[in-house]
Amino acid sequence: MKYIPLKYIKEDPSVGNADDSTDAKESTAMLERLVADLRDRLAGLSPQAETLRRADLLLQLGRALVRLEKRPEAWSAARQAFDLYLAEQAWEGAAQACDILFLSDQPQSLAALGQGIWLAVTYPVDPELSVALLQRVVEETPPDSDGAAVAAITAYYLVDLRAKAPQREHLLIYANQVLATVARRHSSVEGQESFNRWIEDMELNDPALFLPRLRNVVDVLVQDNWWFDREALQAALPVA
Repeated sequence: MKYIPLKYIKEDPSVGNADDSTDAKESTAMLERLVADLRDRLAGLSPQAETLRRADLLLQLGRALVRLEKRPEAWSAARQAFDLYLAEQAWEGAAQACDILFLSDQPQSLAALGQGIWLAVTYPVDPELSVALLQRVVEETPPDSDGAAVAAITAYYLVDLRAKAPQREHLLIYANQVLATVARRHSSVEGQESFNRWIEDMELNDPALFLPRLRNVVDVLVQDNWWFDREALQAALPVA
């Protein structure tokens, strides 16, 4: 199978290891130059510049600032990007902004994650982005959390439903590995037979059962901090 690089998921924590202090300094210097360039480009935009062009630059800025661990500044840039994407109904951009907002580690970062997941499930965004957002739930919850299981099965379901070649096979394998890891830490599941029984016992074999539970997970993350009207957006969805 041909390897397809993933954009939103970092599969191997050792990739990009900057143990060498010279490499770390060079990487930091490159990011700082990128931040300066992005800020110059933003400052040079005319008031009439396209909204999505501005949002894309702010998204890049937020991503670079997260890598520099300048988290409050990253939050500010990504939050501006989110609002611009939302105004243009650019759902994938808005979901990407939510991921950066989560990584910014600010007081409303969990609310941002929940809203990003809502957008990534509701709209046909890049399935890899959906997996990345849902995996954040897996990483943030205790080993025995049912919410992690619901997030993991939803990630697999969305990949199976939406992913196309060439990323489909790779993403399916990855999402299945995440689900197997959750099963192992949740209930010490080992082997295919035990895994199948766990899926059935947890009622993860039917989207009509696990998707409503995902809504509960999202509600816990967001609380009352919604930045958009979910009901209005759902009402505007095309009828299947």
